[in-house]
Amino acid sequence: MEVYKAINAVQDELAQIGIAKASKNQQQGFMFRGIDAVYNTLSPLLAKHKLLILPRCLSRESTERTTAKGGVLFYVTVQAEFDFVSAIDGTKHTVSMFGEAMDSGDKATNKAMSIAYKYAAFQAFCIPTEETSHDPDAETHQVTPQGNRQQSTSEHDPDVLARFAAAKDIPELTKIMNSLPADQARHYTDHFKARIAELKKGA
Repeated sequence: MEVYKAINAVQDELAQIGIAKASKNQQQGFMFRGIDAVYNTLSPLLAKHKLLILPRCLSRESTERTTAKGGVLFYVTVQAEFDFVSAIDGTKHTVSMFGEAMDSGDKATNKAMSIAYKYAAFQAFCIPTEETSHDPDAETHQVTPQGNRQQSTSEHDPDVLARFAAAKDIPELTKIMNSLPADQARHYTDHFKARIAELKKGA
Protein backbone atom coordinates (compact mmCIF):
# COMPACT_ATOMS: atom_id res chain seq x y z
CA MET A 1 0.00 0.00 0.00
CA GLU A 2 1.72 3.12 -1.27
CA VAL A 3 0.09 5.47 1.23
CA TYR A 4 2.08 4.05 4.13
CA LYS A 5 5.30 4.19 2.13
CA ALA A 6 4.61 7.86 1.42
CA ILE A 7 3.78 8.67 5.05
CA ASN A 8 6.97 6.94 6.15
CA ALA A 9 9.02 8.80 3.53
CA VAL A 10 7.67 12.18 4.68
CA GLN A 11 8.21 11.19 8.30
CA ASP A 12 11.80 10.21 7.51
CA GLU A 13 12.60 13.63 6.07
CA LEU A 14 10.80 15.49 8.86
CA ALA A 15 12.83 13.51 11.41
CA GLN A 16 15.90 15.21 9.98
CA ILE A 17 14.63 18.79 9.75
CA GLY A 18 11.74 19.06 12.25
CA ILE A 19 9.65 22.20 12.63
CA ALA A 20 10.96 24.70 15.15
CA LYS A 21 8.75 26.72 17.49
CA ALA A 22 9.49 30.02 15.82
CA SER A 23 6.24 31.91 16.48
CA LYS A 24 5.57 33.77 19.72
CA ASN A 25 2.34 34.12 21.69
CA GLN A 26 2.19 37.87 22.33
CA GLN A 27 -0.02 37.65 25.43
CA GLN A 28 1.93 35.05 27.42
CA GLY A 29 5.29 35.04 25.66
CA PHE A 30 5.66 31.32 24.86
CA MET A 31 6.85 29.92 21.54
CA PHE A 32 4.80 27.65 19.28
CA ARG A 33 4.79 26.09 15.81
CA GLY A 34 2.42 28.11 13.62
CA ILE A 35 0.21 26.64 10.90
CA ASP A 36 2.15 28.53 8.20
CA ALA A 37 5.36 26.83 9.29
CA VAL A 38 3.61 23.46 9.08
CA TYR A 39 2.24 24.19 5.60
CA ASN A 40 5.54 25.57 4.32
CA THR A 41 7.50 22.57 5.58
CA LEU A 42 5.02 19.89 4.57
CA SER A 43 4.01 21.18 1.14
CA PRO A 44 7.21 20.31 -0.80
CA LEU A 45 7.53 16.95 1.00
CA LEU A 46 3.94 15.96 0.20
CA ALA A 47 4.46 16.87 -3.45
CA LYS A 48 7.79 15.03 -3.57
CA HIS A 49 6.36 11.80 -2.18
CA LYS A 50 3.00 12.08 -3.99
CA LEU A 51 0.95 12.22 -0.80
CA LEU A 52 -2.29 14.18 -0.49
CA ILE A 53 -3.97 15.35 2.72
CA LEU A 54 -7.68 15.94 2.12
CA PRO A 55 -9.77 17.47 4.94
CA ARG A 56 -13.39 16.71 5.81
CA CYS A 57 -15.34 18.46 8.59
CA LEU A 58 -17.65 16.06 10.45
CA SER A 59 -19.17 18.42 13.00
CA ARG A 60 -18.99 21.99 14.28
CA GLU A 61 -20.11 23.53 17.57
CA SER A 62 -20.12 27.25 18.26
CA THR A 63 -20.84 29.21 21.44
CA GLU A 64 -20.40 32.84 22.44
CA ARG A 65 -18.08 33.79 25.28
CA THR A 66 -17.49 37.13 26.97
CA THR A 67 -14.00 38.54 27.36
CA ALA A 68 -12.71 40.08 30.58
CA LYS A 69 -13.22 43.48 28.92
CA GLY A 70 -16.85 42.76 28.00
CA GLY A 71 -16.32 41.90 24.33
CA VAL A 72 -17.69 38.87 22.50
CA LEU A 73 -15.68 35.83 21.42
CA PHE A 74 -16.90 33.00 19.24
CA TYR A 75 -15.68 29.65 20.59
CA VAL A 76 -15.77 26.93 17.92
CA THR A 77 -15.01 23.22 18.17
CA VAL A 78 -14.77 21.08 15.04
CA GLN A 79 -14.29 17.38 14.51
CA ALA A 80 -12.48 16.71 11.26
CA GLU A 81 -11.07 13.81 9.31
CA PHE A 82 -8.01 13.99 7.11
CA ASP A 83 -7.53 11.42 4.34
CA PHE A 84 -3.86 10.76 3.67
CA VAL A 85 -4.03 9.53 0.05
CA SER A 86 -1.31 8.15 -2.18
CA ALA A 87 -1.39 9.73 -5.64
CA ILE A 88 0.26 6.58 -6.97
CA ASP A 89 -2.36 3.93 -6.23
CA GLY A 90 -5.17 5.77 -4.42
CA THR A 91 -4.73 3.94 -1.11
CA LYS A 92 -5.55 6.05 1.94
CA HIS A 93 -5.35 6.29 5.70
CA THR A 94 -7.77 8.50 7.62
CA VAL A 95 -6.82 10.49 10.72
CA SER A 96 -9.59 11.88 12.96
CA MET A 97 -8.87 15.01 14.98
CA PHE A 98 -10.58 17.74 17.01
CA GLY A 99 -9.75 21.42 16.76
CA GLU A 100 -10.94 24.35 18.84
CA ALA A 101 -10.37 28.09 18.65
CA MET A 102 -11.75 31.47 19.66
CA ASP A 103 -12.02 34.65 17.63
CA SER A 104 -13.80 37.98 17.99
CA GLY A 105 -14.74 38.02 14.29
CA ASP A 106 -15.50 35.39 11.67
CA LYS A 107 -12.26 33.40 11.79
CA ALA A 108 -12.92 30.97 14.67
CA THR A 109 -13.93 28.08 12.39
CA ASN A 110 -10.94 28.60 10.11
CA LYS A 111 -8.64 28.65 13.14
CA ALA A 112 -10.21 25.48 14.56
CA MET A 113 -9.72 23.64 11.25
CA SER A 114 -6.10 24.82 11.14
CA ILE A 115 -5.54 23.48 14.65
CA ALA A 116 -7.07 20.13 13.68
CA TYR A 117 -4.86 19.92 10.58
CA LYS A 118 -1.74 20.88 12.52
CA TYR A 119 -2.24 18.23 15.18
CA ALA A 120 -3.21 15.58 12.65
CA ALA A 121 0.11 16.24 10.91
CA PHE A 122 2.06 16.29 14.19
CA GLN A 123 0.69 12.89 15.22
CA ALA A 124 0.78 11.22 11.80
CA PHE A 125 4.36 12.28 11.05
CA CYS A 126 5.71 12.56 14.64
CA ILE A 127 7.24 15.91 13.72
CA PRO A 128 10.11 16.70 16.12
CA THR A 129 10.97 20.08 17.59
CA GLU A 130 13.64 21.45 19.87
CA GLU A 131 10.99 22.28 22.45
CA THR A 132 9.49 19.77 24.89
CA SER A 133 6.41 21.67 26.10
CA HIS A 134 2.97 21.31 24.52
CA ASP A 135 2.19 23.30 21.36
CA PRO A 136 -0.28 26.13 22.16
CA ASP A 137 -2.37 28.39 19.96
CA ALA A 138 -1.06 31.73 18.78
CA GLU A 139 -3.60 33.61 20.86
CA THR A 140 -4.75 33.42 24.45
CA HIS A 141 -8.17 34.86 25.32
CA GLN A 142 -9.27 35.76 28.82
CA VAL A 143 -12.97 34.96 29.23
CA THR A 144 -15.34 35.42 32.12
CA PRO A 145 -16.35 32.35 34.18
CA GLN A 146 -19.58 30.55 33.21
CA GLY A 147 -21.77 30.25 36.29
CA ASN A 148 -19.65 29.46 39.34
CA ARG A 149 -17.04 27.55 37.38
CA GLN A 150 -13.60 29.11 37.32
CA GLN A 151 -12.24 29.04 33.81
CA SER A 152 -8.59 29.27 32.84
CA THR A 153 -6.82 29.54 29.51
CA SER A 154 -5.52 25.98 29.93
CA GLU A 155 -9.07 24.71 29.52
CA HIS A 156 -8.86 25.62 25.87
CA ASP A 157 -5.64 23.78 25.19
CA PRO A 158 -6.11 22.06 21.78
CA ASP A 159 -3.73 19.34 22.90
CA VAL A 160 -6.41 17.89 25.19
CA LEU A 161 -8.80 17.09 22.34
CA ALA A 162 -5.89 15.82 20.28
CA ARG A 163 -4.98 13.40 23.08
CA PHE A 164 -8.63 12.31 23.36
CA ALA A 165 -8.75 11.59 19.62
CA ALA A 166 -5.47 9.63 19.75
CA ALA A 167 -6.59 7.37 22.64
CA LYS A 168 -6.81 3.77 21.39
CA ASP A 169 -9.14 2.43 24.08
CA ILE A 170 -11.31 3.50 27.00
CA PRO A 171 -8.69 2.83 29.74
CA GLU A 172 -6.19 5.05 27.91
CA LEU A 173 -8.86 7.73 27.42
CA THR A 174 -9.82 7.54 31.10
CA LYS A 175 -6.19 7.90 32.13
CA ILE A 176 -5.92 11.08 30.05
CA MET A 177 -9.13 12.46 31.56
CA ASN A 178 -7.98 11.69 35.11
CA SER A 179 -4.70 13.50 34.50
CA LEU A 180 -6.52 16.81 33.96
CA PRO A 181 -7.20 19.29 36.79
CA ALA A 182 -10.75 18.96 38.10
CA ASP A 183 -12.00 22.27 36.67
CA GLN A 184 -10.50 21.52 33.27
CA ALA A 185 -11.85 17.96 33.27
CA ARG A 186 -15.39 19.29 33.79
CA HIS A 187 -14.94 21.45 30.72
CA TYR A 188 -14.21 18.33 28.60
CA THR A 189 -16.89 16.02 30.02
CA ASP A 190 -19.02 16.09 26.85
CA HIS A 191 -15.99 15.43 24.63
CA PHE A 192 -14.94 12.59 26.95
CA LYS A 193 -18.37 10.95 26.73
CA ALA A 194 -18.50 11.38 22.97
CA ARG A 195 -15.07 9.76 22.56
CA ILE A 196 -16.14 6.83 24.77
CA ALA A 197 -19.13 6.30 22.49
CA GLU A 198 -16.84 6.33 19.46
CA LEU A 199 -14.50 3.77 21.00
CA LYS A 200 -17.39 1.50 21.97
CA LYS A 201 -18.82 1.77 18.47
CA GLY A 202 -15.50 0.82 16.91
CA ALA A 203 -14.86 -2.08 19.32
